[in-house]
Amino acid sequence: METQEAESTIPRHVAIIMDGNGRWAQERHRPRLFGHKAGADTVREIVEVARKLGIGYLTLYAFSTENWKRPEGEVSGLMGILKNYLQSELRSMLKNDIRLNCIGQMQKLPADVQEILKKSIAETRSCTGMTLNLALNYGGRAEMVEAITRIGHDCRNGTLDPGAISEAVISEHLFTAGQPDPDLLIRTGGENRLSNFLLWQASYAELYFTEVKWPDFHQEAFLAALNSYSQRQRRFGQTGAQVSGA
Repeated sequence: METQEAESTIPRHVAIIMDGNGRWAQERHRPRLFGHKAGADTVREIVEVARKLGIGYLTLYAFSTENWKRPEGEVSGLMGILKNYLQSELRSMLKNDIRLNCIGQMQKLPADVQEILKKSIAETRSCTGMTLNLALNYGGRAEMVEAITRIGHDCRNGTLDPGAISEAVISEHLFTAGQPDPDLLIRTGGENRLSNFLLWQASYAELYFTEVKWPDFHQEAFLAALNSYSQRQRRFGQTGAQVSGA
């Protein structure tokens, strides 16, 4: 599938669970962090391809609330890779009109990571070409708990009528408020589960699972996922005939 062919049926929002870095490294008898560093190179490539294709929103699952359970050395290394990525890619994001956004409980990240993350978010705020969401210290259930807590607070202080709570109201209280739900959710690395990622937002996303581990998920693999998406019929509860107008 050529890049030009993908443009006609391009999803507006693509979300990716970037899985398989550690196993990719272990297969090569290298430390797990070697795989994470290779994965950062893949992030650069896929962000560039997504921007060229005209994808409006790209959400990458970079660090989950559960990832804190990993060995301390790996967590520290991941934070270092994240910081280096943000520092090295700021100029590229500005050049390519990419707005950086963070979804997740950013306040629980290390202070130095928070500092460079906030700087990158602030400096790219006016960019309109594509929004890059980095899901950091993110968990779908934690996001929903936080949203429900804020909704409860609004009801208690009288700014929201409990009877007015709707799907739209809930969406407005999520980390992705103001953004479209993902059309396509990709998971690399051979696992077939969501792993607490975008549980509300992915309700109608097309799911694409691949055995390809994230460091090997290059442009060709990404275009294959987009090609699969382009061949699907999204019905949202309707019949195929209704959608096609037959």
